[in-house]
Amino acid sequence: MKVTALIMAGGRGERFWPRSRKDLPKQFLSLTNDGKTLIQLTMERILPIVDKEDIFISTNRNYLPLVKEQLPGIKPENIICEPVGRNTAPGIGLGASYISKRYDEDVVMLVLPSDHLIKYNQMFLATLKDAIEVAEDGDNLVTMGIAPDFPETGYGYIKFMPDDMYKRSYRVEHFAEKPNLETAKEYLSTDQYLWNSGMFVWKVSSIMKCFERFMPDVYEGLSIIRDAVNTSQEQEIIEKIYPGFPSISIDYGIMEKSKDIYTIPGNFGWDDVGSWLALERIQTSNEMGNITAGNVITVGTNNCIIQGKEKLIATVGIENCVIVDTDDALLICSKDDTADIKKVLENLKICNRNEYL
Repeated sequence: MKVTALIMAGGRGERFWPRSRKDLPKQFLSLTNDGKTLIQLTMERILPIVDKEDIFISTNRNYLPLVKEQLPGIKPENIICEPVGRNTAPGIGLGASYISKRYDEDVVMLVLPSDHLIKYNQMFLATLKDAIEVAEDGDNLVTMGIAPDFPETGYGYIKFMPDDMYKRSYRVEHFAEKPNLETAKEYLSTDQYLWNSGMFVWKVSSIMKCFERFMPDVYEGLSIIRDAVNTSQEQEIIEKIYPGFPSISIDYGIMEKSKDIYTIPGNFGWDDVGSWLALERIQTSNEMGNITAGNVITVGTNNCIIQGKEKLIATVGIENCVIVDTDDALLICSKDDTADIKKVLENLKICNRNEYL
């Protein structure tokens, strides 16, 4: 069965402010030493199992020039632009509509975020192949779970049934929202929970059946959009129908309601690169525990993340801080408070200082 991919690239990446902005969000940034951006790495790692002509990009229409610039090998007709953000369920449904219109046959559809990093690509591909095999059977929906190694409170969790195994996958009992620390510790103690990576594998027909059953109003709109794809009315129909969809995640809209959900545990060095602290996991620190980029001099500075450019950044006697300098904004915060970077953006919006967003 042909394998296609939908790479989701419409997010804002606000916790990477001030480097990530509304005009240059996280997925279009390079955070690794090879100079490649996150979306470029996402596409490259799946090329061994998905032909480039079968890769689709779902993005905000404001990011269309960035997608074309960074992924020149993607056909223009494979770039799907949402007129407004409506979370992952409508976004995935829109992508599925385009893919189903393109191919005469039923096809497998990978759904992958554009802003994650994978350390062990071959292990990742092997896990994907296992997921494809499960998805090809019946109407199974497969999610890629990540074996947790610490009680993370910033991820959702998947509870699986260890005694209900199909090939290398396990039937999912339920999805759990981001827990508090004590609950996360309880999850790890049971050996029945995985991190929810937001990566999915299914046949296009399978996910569309779920939209028809669990989100019938959205399914009706998607059917109209599908009929309009590749016609002169395509953009007009999308502009008319898509903004009326509810803003809801695929987890809430579909995954928590369907019974044919399986998960495959992954141990391929996954990182969702959720905040500046992710650099500690993906880059090598110096002997003082600092991770630096740009024109930086440190004195008595320990365990800091310092990201600059041409301007000299000199630090003296500080520790456990994040410093990020851009042309028009400077961020200084403690590592313990990186989750509150979003509050800076909230204040900027309140003060109508949109030039810094």
